[in-house]
Amino acid sequence: MYASIVPGIVLTAMITSVAYSARNLSGLTLFSPMILAVVAGMVYSNALGAPVHAKAGIAFAQRRLLRFAIVLLGFQLTLGQVAGIGLGGVGIVAATLGATLLFTVTLGRLIGVDAKLAQLIAAGTSICGASAIVATNIVTDARDEDVTYAVAAITLFGTVAMLGFPLLAPLFGLDQHGFGLWAGASIHEVAQVIGAGFQNGTLAGETATVAKLTRVAMLAPTVIALGLMARRSEASAAKPPMPWFVAAFVAVVALNSLAAIPAQIHSGIALAAQAMLTMGLAAMGLQADISQLRSRGLRPLMLAFSAFIFIAAFSLTLVKLV
Repeated sequence: MYASIVPGIVLTAMITSVAYSARNLSGLTLFSPMILAVVAGMVYSNALGAPVHAKAGIAFAQRRLLRFAIVLLGFQLTLGQVAGIGLGGVGIVAATLGATLLFTVTLGRLIGVDAKLAQLIAAGTSICGASAIVATNIVTDARDEDVTYAVAAITLFGTVAMLGFPLLAPLFGLDQHGFGLWAGASIHEVAQVIGAGFQNGTLAGETATVAKLTRVAMLAPTVIALGLMARRSEASAAKPPMPWFVAAFVAVVALNSLAAIPAQIHSGIALAAQAMLTMGLAAMGLQADISQLRSRGLRPLMLAFSAFIFIAAFSLTLVKLV
């Protein structure tokens, strides 16, 4: 069995290496290696075709590695960090997440976007970008093309937010703390939040990072809720409401909060988690058919844009009120 997955693992590792190398090129540093890996995988697959003997390894990277990487993300968060932004900050993050999730899923239904794709876009917008999309797909079981579409849309609007939000802070009268809360509660990817936050100062960057990690901590209950929705909508579904990786993620956060883990180990775990996430998303790209992406039309893109506007406006309103 293990020998059969080696070619696919090697292929996804090669694409991951290309993604990390490409990120160092001028003009591409704005994008995370995960996003570049999706694109590289799509280009390889649609130009050359994924080798048949690599299918098993690609599937392994897409499923097993991704689940384990999501568990390792728990080492980036402690309950003390969540407490650092205060009860009001946690409330803003939680309310924004819930409202955005509900808005996006409901609007998707109204404009005719496939329910599973709408849930992926909702999770990516409201929680933590590509990681949330991958985690959510474990319970929604959407097509690979839907995952790739959602990742691409979330990346587009998250990049717009990263570049544009710092310019809007003076216009909205936000101090560093307020801007950090707004960025952390509304921008999609962790890297994008950090990039936007620190453009407006150290305090803004630190506040934005903690607010964003608080959103990441809410990944577990959100995935459980979406899993229950999937069970209700599909009578034949046999998925458990609590996937193992969700329980493991919560356990890791608790462990990280209670145990003193050396900084070097933390750094190594973070690097391993990012590498495995990148390999998993490279596998997603390898199985994505561009013609299938085109067949989705503009409605999912309109949904992602509407969700982007909603989360920005809703969270800004709460920041100004609190």
